[in-house]
Amino acid sequence: MTKIRNRFALSLALSGLVLLPACGETSGETATDGATHSNGSQTMAATLGAASDLSTINQAFVSSDLMGVFDGVGSYTLLAPRDEAFEALGDAGEQLMTEEQRPLLVGLLRDHMLPGYLRPEDILSAIESQGGEVTVTTMGGSDVVFSSEGDTLTVTRDDGTSATFIGNAEAATNGVIIPIDGVLAPQ
Repeated sequence: MTKIRNRFALSLALSGLVLLPACGETSGETATDGATHSNGSQTMAATLGAASDLSTINQAFVSSDLMGVFDGVGSYTLLAPRDEAFEALGDAGEQLMTEEQRPLLVGLLRDHMLPGYLRPEDILSAIESQGGEVTVTTMGGSDVVFSSEGDTLTVTRDDGTSATFIGNAEAATNGVIIPIDGVLAPQ
């Protein structure tokens, strides 16, 4: 009976983390209204496909055959590198999109996916309540650490690769897409 109560309590605690609210950030060019935009009845796949500054990661999910995950009923958070982040990779970014590099691309994309519905303000609230950094395990099995300096949120891989939240998050029916300014690729 104690084990059942402990599991129930753990489930409640984890569900609280998954349902945290999002905070808007500013894009590189324009200040935003600080809101997480909602796409009503669209799935993450449709929302990602409609985002003009996320076309490279959209194409990466399509070519890796992972896009179907974002049409399903599961709840995910995608740390979505904007197109400029992939461009900054240069030739390495172009090579990543080739058929020969597909297994590497799949691993990279899974390390940008988090389980559950996490908005930026939820992550910021968790950082503030913990009094510091918050670690989350990606769908690829890697740990990423979220930290903040004021309202600026940063995500860092265990190898030191990091990116900053930029622009507004997009809430879909089955998850949240958070634009970031870098690709969380192993160095």
